[in-house]
Amino acid sequence: MVNFISKYAGKINPLSLKEYKDRGGFQGFEKALFQMSPSEVIDEIKDSNLKGRGGASFPTGLKWQFVAAEGASEKYVICNADEGEPGTFKDQVLLEGSPMQIIEGMMIAAYAVGATKGFIYIRGEYSKEQVIFKNAIEVLRNEGYLGKHILGQDFEFDLEVRSGAGAYVCGEETALIESIEGNPGRSRFKPPYPPQFGLWGKPTLVNNVETLANIPLIISGGAEEYKKYGTASSSGTKLISVSGNVVNRGVFEVEFGTTLREIIYDICGGIKKNKQLKFVQLGGSSGACIPESLLDLKLDFNVLKKHGIGLGSGAILVVDEETCILDFIKMTTKFFNHESCGKCTTCREGNRHICKIIDRIIHGNGAERDLRLMIEIATIMKESSLCGLGQAAPTAILTTLKYFNGEYMEHINGFCRSGVCHPKGEVKING
Repeated sequence: MVNFISKYAGKINPLSLKEYKDRGGFQGFEKALFQMSPSEVIDEIKDSNLKGRGGASFPTGLKWQFVAAEGASEKYVICNADEGEPGTFKDQVLLEGSPMQIIEGMMIAAYAVGATKGFIYIRGEYSKEQVIFKNAIEVLRNEGYLGKHILGQDFEFDLEVRSGAGAYVCGEETALIESIEGNPGRSRFKPPYPPQFGLWGKPTLVNNVETLANIPLIISGGAEEYKKYGTASSSGTKLISVSGNVVNRGVFEVEFGTTLREIIYDICGGIKKNKQLKFVQLGGSSGACIPESLLDLKLDFNVLKKHGIGLGSGAILVVDEETCILDFIKMTTKFFNHESCGKCTTCREGNRHICKIIDRIIHGNGAERDLRLMIEIATIMKESSLCGLGQAAPTAILTTLKYFNGEYMEHINGFCRSGVCHPKGEVKING
């Protein structure tokens, strides 16, 4: 494990500007403001090879360049802190422990792209974190780090906290923008994309909490120093949220290039009660379910992509042998069916029909053709849904059908190897 972007969390008073600065805080912002032009800042971020940590892994510097190239006089920076992916709680560590680091990242971003206003959109369930951020903003305003003529320079930037109401879809950047505007949280048609037409129709930069937490450290230390962490294709470190059937659960910071096996058995102490690993779901409920045979894959965007796997939010759910694949998929699909905003037919109807098929198989009324039908529906959802929710919702289904097809067939034939499902859908009570 490493302690790079998480070096402030739990080590300082999150509302103390003095403690933050004593440990190197605002060195990145002051270097950018006093020694670098906006284009030089963007070039440094591009050289660092930082990729978005929210799930899409888009090159951060390139996104900044798109916003900076827009000629509008009014631009916005948004921090996406709507951490709603099940099994993901790594942003919460940064929100609670180092709010000024995230704000500093937003300030550097605003300077680079020419924005004067920012919003941090914190999920409604994180009420404590909302209070922390509001207090941190007030501290920085009073100390001259937010507002007009920051540190005596011709630079203006201010910040507001906004919150959602628990809608999973608002983790998608255009749905988040709609929510800030006071509209229902539903994804927009794209193009145009937020860098051209974002909040209130203005160029808007949207970055994830963890992405922004990297920015001050890259600018203060330089891109080359940053690239000493990680791999050639995936620079830096990654915060991971590990849950499920492991001995040690929690948030850990690891270098890119670390394998899933190292995370599970070295960092997390292995499987509870020495049970057999069944699969690992990488990236939250919208992520792939990976069998034990792929545990030596490295956390590396390119390596995972070659296997058709995304890192997503960095959530790692470890599942042991006692879990029934069908029961697991039933819960996952019901979650997405509930959270679909309903705007596009493929997601709204696709999730609903897959729920019905799963129930049919669990109740012993399924047939082999149902598996082909699920693949067809899931593929249509993946290829034609409007936003990332609908596109990623069937990932768990497609990967479990690929790696655990035999267990689906067992249920069709009236058998549940985990002892969870009965052919008629009754639940067996052990003991």
